[in-house]
Amino acid sequence: MHDIDLDFSRDERIGLPELVYGESKSAAQLHEIAARYAAQNANLLVTRCRPEQIEGLDGDYDPIARTFLKLRVAPPRIGGPVGVIYAGTSDAPVAREALVTLRYLGIDAVEFGDCGVAGLHRLLAHRAEIEKCRLLICLAGFEGALPSVVGGLFRQPLIAVPTSVGYGVADGGRAALHAMLASCASGLVVVNIDNGCGAAMAARRWLNSCA
Repeated sequence: MHDIDLDFSRDERIGLPELVYGESKSAAQLHEIAARYAAQNANLLVTRCRPEQIEGLDGDYDPIARTFLKLRVAPPRIGGPVGVIYAGTSDAPVAREALVTLRYLGIDAVEFGDCGVAGLHRLLAHRAEIEKCRLLICLAGFEGALPSVVGGLFRQPLIAVPTSVGYGVADGGRAALHAMLASCASGLVVVNIDNGCGAAMAARRWLNSCA
């Protein structure tokens, strides 16, 4: 296939391996990509893919995250752990995408689910464990308040992820995005709506710089 040109030197060049966005690709394209990764004995992560696209491929499919992961070699361990905090189970697909991507990147992670602002006691119950994390990824939909709360309680670098969860004026994650961008909790950074893998990649960049 002449429409596929994979970047196997990306990790050496910028410290981040290539990942494959699967949503708009055909099964034939993904099978060809997987074959080329196998020929290089390289690890492969495909995000936003459906079971029928990767049927017959050897690897781990996460139906919640919609990711396909094949680890042929153990990725070098990068400093961590990274805490992945998310508001509710509706945010779990994006949180799981972040968690799978962190695994692909060789970063230890700790999951803290169902910690939304409607029940702050659940977040506070994890306070001691969260404080042990080196960096935090925080995901929320609706009004996107959770990263501001986390940013006011914890000192670690904080990556906020708006999710496309919520009724009406939540507007597919735009309300959460705007709230996170306008947060008065100093120093948090924000990635695109539903971009769990992007948050994990940002964590890897930060951890690379601190190695």
